[in-house]
Amino acid sequence: METFLEFLREALKGIVREVSAYFFRKNILENKKTTLRRRKKKGGFHKKIKLCQPPP
Repeated sequence: METFLEFLREALKGIVREVSAYFFRKNILENKKTTLRRRKKKGGFHKKIKLCQPPP
């Protein structure tokens, strides 16, 4: 009975170790962005609105 409990304990340690390594790899190591993203430039004509003057 004692050897079975030792075996079970070692198996659970291995499973916990593998699962924690998987989540560490997935969340921390593979979460880096490959390239920096730039803002897209808006094309076309954009009219500036002056807030100081009332409309005609």
